[in-house]
Amino acid sequence: MKVTDAGIERMIAVVLRTGVLLSGSVVLFGAVYYLARHGGETADYHVFQGQPSVDRIVSQIIGGAIAGRARSMVQLGILLLIATPILRVAFSLVGFALERDRKYMTITAIVLALLLYGLIGGTLRG
Repeated sequence: MKVTDAGIERMIAVVLRTGVLLSGSVVLFGAVYYLARHGGETADYHVFQGQPSVDRIVSQIIGGAIAGRARSMVQLGILLLIATPILRVAFSLVGFALERDRKYMTITAIVLALLLYGLIGGTLRG
């Protein structure tokens, strides 16, 4: 099977389009669900309340979204949006590997490593 630049570009375009549409749909559904359940509540801005861990830890966000928790659905949509460009870089790496283009494979691997380091490093620190 011959891999072409146009084929890789189409594959990456599908990844980006699907990621954005999926994340937007999840956020929209979660936001509508949240407003339907909590839209009539009055906000209390006099006391600061941090986000509970269920809205900060990836495994708990996924579990909360599966359980039908509206805030977790919105957070999951945001995580999907963050993951979309990372997945795009990973698909680019695969495409360059299939083309056997070592120079761009190396550059893309470094970019992917930096993205993952920044994401994972930021998660561990904060």
